[in-house]
Amino acid sequence: MPHHLTIGHLLARLQPLDPNLRIRLAVNPDWPFTHLLGASAVEHEGIAYLAEDGQDGYLPTAVRDELAWA
Repeated sequence: MPHHLTIGHLLARLQPLDPNLRIRLAVNPDWPFTHLLGASAVEHEGIAYLAEDGQDGYLPTAVRDELAWA
């Protein structure tokens, strides 16, 4: 996966998944929490920003391990 992820890369990664799955953002290996994604997306100077919509809870250990954040 490239360092600078594009909308196309993200769509390609999400395409095989069930579209009815809930989505969470895993944030910072030093603070292993999940965050909700907001419905807003803003483009500014060639970058798309997705809004965060609150903290959801601790990141499951199995997910942290799969991300190699152990």
